[in-house]
This record gives sequence, structure tokens and C-alpha cells, in this order.
Amino acid sequence: MSKRVGYIRVSSADQKTDRQLEGIELDKIFTEKISGKDTRRPALQAMLEFIREDDKVFVHELSRLGRSMIDLYQLVEQITEKGAVISFVKEGMEFSTGQADPVKQAMFGMLSVFAQFERSLIKQRQAEGIASAKAKGKHLGRPAKLTATQREKISVMVAAGETIKAVAAEFEVSRATVYNCISKAT
Repeated sequence: MSKRVGYIRVSSADQKTDRQLEGIELDKIFTEKISGKDTRRPALQAMLEFIREDDKVFVHELSRLGRSMIDLYQLVEQITEKGAVISFVKEGMEFSTGQADPVKQAMFGMLSVFAQFERSLIKQRQAEGIASAKAKGKHLGRPAKLTATQREKISVMVAAGETIKAVAAEFEVSRATVYNCISKAT
């Protein structure tokens, strides 16, 4: 018996998935909150494993399936080679095995290029933002677990013979953090 399968993806944990595939009756939904920059995504791989011949896969829009033109072509091919149909709801496009509609293929190609272009713009804006923050002297990345004074105290305690485990417990950090402090002090 054929299944109606949904694949839903957003790029970050704080984004909502509820608007995607809203109102479409589905037998199984694969959802993930992860970048679409490559195809090594757990829910995507699970969906590809799950689908069978005569199933129909629904994706809200092309960019939700992938951001690279090559990845999009390969994924559509992988799905249709299994005998399943893939439907991109927003674009109103559907692909199945042996389908050779040149206009639809051209539209798919153009939309794939735009998805890849959008990914490139995101990366460029991110790089510009990082460069701007660095130029302003802002700290990037996770906040430091320990202050300079605490790091110095850790080095002194270890040099005085305290065990790594005891020092880590006192400062409520991992042993790796203690080792890191020691290596940076030398």
C-alpha cells in the first residue's frame, strides 16, 4: 500500500516547522532542524530508506530538500528511481520515474540554481558579519568557562601537586578544560 510521506526541514532549532505541508494528509513525516548544505541529514536519510515504489513524497519547497543544485538533482533522481513520486508543493512541481517534460526540467534547474545562490548569499553575509565583529574587537564563539584569574589559579594548583580530577571538581569544569589551561600556561 502506497504511503504519503512528508519531509520537513528548517535550518535552525528556533525556527518553526508548522507552516510546511500544512493541510496535507500524510502517513509519515520526517522532520529535522539542520542546515540543508549537504545530504548527510538523519531525517532525510531515514526518509530515503523508508520510501517504496508508489509512495508520494511531499516537500514544502525545493530549498527545503537541498541547497545545492547537484544535491537536488541527485535526491530527486534517488526518489524517482525507487518508483516514488516527489511533489514540491510551493512550486507546484511533481517528478516521477521516466518523466521527461522539458519545461518542468528547465524550471527545476532554474529553481535549483536560485536555491544554491541563496545558500551562497547566506555564507557571504555570515562571513561579512564575522569580519565586521572581529574588526570591532568582539569575542566570537562560546563564552570562556573560566576567567584569566581562574586559569592562572588552576595552573598553580596543578603545579603544586593537586590532581587534575580534584581541580576540575573544584572549578566545576571537565578534566579536558583543566588540561587545556595547563597547556596554554606553558
